[in-house]
Amino acid sequence: MCSSAVLGGGIGPRAWILNAQVPGGYPRLDPDRHLAEIAAAEGLTGSGAGLMTAAEVAAHTTGRDGGVTATVTTGLGVRGWAAAPETAGPVWAAPETAGPMCAAPEAAGPDSAALEAAAPESAADGTVASGTAAAETADPVASVRTPHRPGTVNIVVELPVALSDAALVNAVATATEAKVQALLDAGLDCSGTPTDAVCVAAPEPGPDGGEPFAGPRSPWGARIARAVHTAVLAGARPARDLS
Repeated sequence: MCSSAVLGGGIGPRAWILNAQVPGGYPRLDPDRHLAEIAAAEGLTGSGAGLMTAAEVAAHTTGRDGGVTATVTTGLGVRGWAAAPETAGPVWAAPETAGPMCAAPEAAGPDSAALEAAAPESAADGTVASGTAAAETADPVASVRTPHRPGTVNIVVELPVALSDAALVNAVATATEAKVQALLDAGLDCSGTPTDAVCVAAPEPGPDGGEPFAGPRSPWGARIARAVHTAVLAGARPARDLS
């Protein structure tokens, strides 16, 4: 797996993926530890990848193409352009109830499925919240002015074939490009949110080292791009209508 997840990010084997829904206004400074606590409460063992979002995980969208599956939770209440002026703030756009979305422990393989679970009490009692905290609470005046809205796009891509390390990194870039294309196609003026994350899960490579390419014009990269575009577009259109 190659992932920008706050827990278990980087490149290497992972046994599970957790996308935890938590309220906006996150006071904790240890989201990795918090995610580990949620994972333990859900009975997940071994090394895994943990994501956080204030978006509703039950409303996740899915895109499939040629054996590739992309599962996306879309929160676009705090969105903007990646290359923004230093003084530019996020576009402020209401907190959601908490609850993790877990992928089964075999999620790093091609046959995994997303499972939704009830949130641990620690994630629902208002004492904890999303990894979007820094972005969503950075401006206390804006917090008073405007209610929080979810602001994270989390993308989980699953492939049935192994990728080389270089191709895994390329796959993350391809998924990000497809996300931006979908946001523009949905009529949104942004490249994403400050806290977006991507996980690309594939089988461990054998002696051949895995597929060497995953750019958008390679066979598997093209499938990744189309699957991610489908899933993000399906989630972005309702988010646009709420803005």
